[in-house]
Amino acid sequence: MMRTKINFCVTAVLLAMCAAAGSSSAQATALTLAEAVARARVQAPQLQSADAVLRAADANIQISGLRPNPTLAVEAENVMGSGRYSGFGAAEKTVSLSMPLELGGKRSARIRVAQAERAVAGIGARSAEAELTLQITEAFVTLAASEHYVAIAKATQELAERAHHVARERVRAGKASPIEEQRADVLRINSQVRLGKAIRAAELAQKTIARLTGVSMPLAIGSSWFERIEGNEAMPPAGKKLAIATAEAELAAAEARVDAARRDRIPDITLTAGMRKYGETSDKAAVLGLSVPLPLFNQGSAALARSRAEFDRAAAMRRAVVLEVEQSTARAETEVADALAAAQAANGPALAAAEEAARIARIGYIEGKFPQLELIEAERSLAETRESAVDALAALHTARARLARLQGSNSPIYKD
Repeated sequence: MMRTKINFCVTAVLLAMCAAAGSSSAQATALTLAEAVARARVQAPQLQSADAVLRAADANIQISGLRPNPTLAVEAENVMGSGRYSGFGAAEKTVSLSMPLELGGKRSARIRVAQAERAVAGIGARSAEAELTLQITEAFVTLAASEHYVAIAKATQELAERAHHVARERVRAGKASPIEEQRADVLRINSQVRLGKAIRAAELAQKTIARLTGVSMPLAIGSSWFERIEGNEAMPPAGKKLAIATAEAELAAAEARVDAARRDRIPDITLTAGMRKYGETSDKAAVLGLSVPLPLFNQGSAALARSRAEFDRAAAMRRAVVLEVEQSTARAETEVADALAAAQAANGPALAAAEEAARIARIGYIEGKFPQLELIEAERSLAETRESAVDALAALHTARARLARLQGSNSPIYKD
């Protein structure tokens, strides 16, 4: 397994940052990427929303399986009239129970629709987890890169301080003009500004992770994976792409709604059974009834046409999603390959050459063999090369995380 050759003192920088905040490293909360994802899932509002959708879908399955409620009716006829019908004594009283009977498999069709919608909600919950995992991973990459930028800025600032001291001594000894000291002072001031900017960026990245995970500040992340270029053993295998799975689940739900709309066109019947008591006598008789709705105005054809149109739309969307996912996956794989090549180049010979050139320029300037401008150029080139190396590593890890998200993974790509 290749590891980068960036000689950054990240641990020392973290200790300095914690000391500036009035805390020690022992007080900082240590987090790995997997731990951060687990903590974020506990409090993430998008996952809470997805869980509520799942619970609603489960309840909808129960509701869809319920049969229609019977109706109890109590009727009194021949009441509040005149003569012997002025009161309720001569009334004909009827107590009946009506039971709707669903025909054509409507209940089973409703259940299938609810189950299909539950499948859509389940994939939506997985997608929310995958999106949150990507968000946490990108935040970790940003923080790890920020810590390396701080180390670069700190090293540059220390070199600028030494260069300023050397320039001042050379001016005092009459070996250089005061302009060299002024140039060195400008570089020293600029390096202090860059260091402060890098530290603030790292603090902001820490706060982002703390906000997403609910961990108190200060915190320290495990980022040994950041300098790992090859040998990505934690990369999850390619699985079912969530975007395609979502489109297929929505297509299945649309198909179930078409079947339910077709079955809804079959009229239901209602059976009625009761008992009637006649007036002031003790005579009784059974009451039986059968009612069927007449589909004169609403035959269900419009609802069926609507569900078929929605099915056609879902089918078209699935085809579009497949094409988009294939294109996005190919693009993401290319980005990973490009980022891998860039990281290998930036953290290999280019970095070694820049470090050696800067070392020679420092020695030569101190001995008076090289002018100050060559030293400045060498130091600038080294800082830019180091930053480019960090940029390449950050781009590589971000590209890997996005590819894992496209491949359907909702787990962290790194465990340490």
